[in-house]
Amino acid sequence: MDVENLVAIDVHTHVHRSVNAPPASADENEHLAAMAKYFKTAAAAFTVDDLAAYYRERNMAAVTFTIDNKDAPEDPSRATPEEIAERARDYADVLIPFGSVDPARGAEGVAMASRQIEEFGVRGFKFHPSSQGFYPNDRAAYPLYEVIEAAGLPALFHTGQTGAGAGTRGGGGIRLAYSNPMYLDDVAVDFPDMPIILAHPSFPWQEEALSVATHKPQVYIDLSGWSPKYFPPILVQYANTLLKDKVLFGTDFPVLTPERWMADLEKTAIRDEVKPGIFKDNAVRLLGLGKPAE
Repeated sequence: MDVENLVAIDVHTHVHRSVNAPPASADENEHLAAMAKYFKTAAAAFTVDDLAAYYRERNMAAVTFTIDNKDAPEDPSRATPEEIAERARDYADVLIPFGSVDPARGAEGVAMASRQIEEFGVRGFKFHPSSQGFYPNDRAAYPLYEVIEAAGLPALFHTGQTGAGAGTRGGGGIRLAYSNPMYLDDVAVDFPDMPIILAHPSFPWQEEALSVATHKPQVYIDLSGWSPKYFPPILVQYANTLLKDKVLFGTDFPVLTPERWMADLEKTAIRDEVKPGIFKDNAVRLLGLGKPAE
């Protein structure tokens, strides 16, 4: 990866579709349509190959992943964490694969995480407490964190409200309370050597997220999933000052594009001198990708 010449590193993108997928099912199309309606964008199901081509064309790199869910029905159209990591090897100039394991898998999940690290070379892990149905500080998840910390890898946690299930009957069964970022304060205490990324502006718990990130040195915030023009003023204030070295560019692609995110950032009070850190340098340090620009 030619980090020095990259325009940016997007730390939050999704691969929704396997390269071996049959034609999209009605359920898959309905899910993507609901996401597109919520985000007012053209959500699409990208494969690893599609994603690599998209970001290479823009001279950007991307952290990418899917979300493992133990109780989800078998779906041959959906990419697995293993497929993402394996195919990402062919796109190492632009893709940084993260693994994913549902904590509900217990000992099986710990073995899966070890395998994703040792055999597939994942560079971090993605958790979605609301979709996976667990509190991040539940001790049942700690054996997974032990494996991640021992490998020196970061863990990225969805925080705040989610577009998944939004507007559908009963919210698709997804409970928002699991994704309060304050639960990750316990995790940061108990795993001080595991970098933690709080994904998204954490509505309605923005101040909780800022509190944890300012108090715990290994906690970062990615700015994905929202157009920057909707960032709350307190988030902009902290991004300009106390957290300028700990906020990260992320889009939640494909629900938001890098072009829209970057254009909308120009409509905010984020200072120009802070932008290089947000777009690339902070991620370079966090992910161990090389020396950030001076």
